[in-house]
Amino acid sequence: MTLPASWNATPSGLPRARGLGLPFAGTPGTSNAITDVAGVEVGYCTLISGEGPLVVGQGPVRTGVTAIFPRGQARANQPVWAGAHSLNGNGELTGAWWLEETGRCELAITITNTHSCGLARDASLQWAVRRRLNETGQDWGLPVAAETFDGHLNDINGFHVKAEHVWAALDDAHGGPIEEGSVGGGTGMICYGFKGGSGTSSRLVEAAGGRWTVGAFVQANFGRTAELVVAGVPVGEVLAANPEKYFETGGGGSIIVVIATDAPLLPHQCKRLARRATLGIGRSGTIGRHSSGDIFLAFTTANAAALQEDAVAPIAVTTLPEAEMNPLFEGAIQAIDEAILNALVANRTMVGRDGHRVPALPTAAVLELLKAAGRV
Repeated sequence: MTLPASWNATPSGLPRARGLGLPFAGTPGTSNAITDVAGVEVGYCTLISGEGPLVVGQGPVRTGVTAIFPRGQARANQPVWAGAHSLNGNGELTGAWWLEETGRCELAITITNTHSCGLARDASLQWAVRRRLNETGQDWGLPVAAETFDGHLNDINGFHVKAEHVWAALDDAHGGPIEEGSVGGGTGMICYGFKGGSGTSSRLVEAAGGRWTVGAFVQANFGRTAELVVAGVPVGEVLAANPEKYFETGGGGSIIVVIATDAPLLPHQCKRLARRATLGIGRSGTIGRHSSGDIFLAFTTANAAALQEDAVAPIAVTTLPEAEMNPLFEGAIQAIDEAILNALVANRTMVGRDGHRVPALPTAAVLELLKAAGRV
């Protein structure tokens, strides 16, 4: 079978996991990305500069911002129903209380480094005000901003992410194939001891007599090398036996997972879908360590009319029966597992502050281990 070009490589030509021949269950959408859910757009701003010893406020800089619009820039002021879940709460997801209260996710979702999360939230509001989105009936907002820690490679206390970088990521948002690896908020991230970052994937599923798309985006910054599992094979155990070759963190870090679907779900069903991200990240081996912030958000682009603030009469909505949620659960788990592998594969070795070196995943060695196990 000849795979679509967008399944094999990123727009810039970096390899993706399927392009290497790694096996995955399920059928992806056209771009094998969260943007396969109609209307979803993703943008990045990547900041890389400087080398050598850390000088706080000067660098080296290895960071950035990711922006995800559930309904695209053109409909940025139209909320979606959503739900969130925390596997381990050593992290931040702004707007979570309002989301829990009403099931509403408003404006863009931004993801950046830990010490720039509040700025990303504020800059999202500034972007909305500049676009006069507050003049359409609501003059306030509680946007979602999330974070993972990039301080091993980045001058995180230099606060290099500014409002204009958040705006650049928001303005860059588009549909179709998107970049992966060391881009946007994922620029300075480490995953299973290797260069991690931004990854995405999608699945087409059938439920309740319809065909739906489930897409996932991850900012992967978690796990220890010895834990890494690829296609059911514990490759990390072998890779960790060569510590002189590979970098090893304490295994903390974090992962943010954003799940999108066009299936008609109610907010509590979105929360149920978000919980399945726990199983998705578990497929790659993590145990959800104490210092890891593992936080997940799921939203649906359906039922837009039900979120009108000016409605005064009952509004009819459609929803999947609870028993028909299983295909979405399965699709989300599959997409998250593949998104994590894409974040690892679409990457190169990075050297950051104080000469800290984080190697790229040794894909040739991984493929050999999978071949030996009969998985490739």
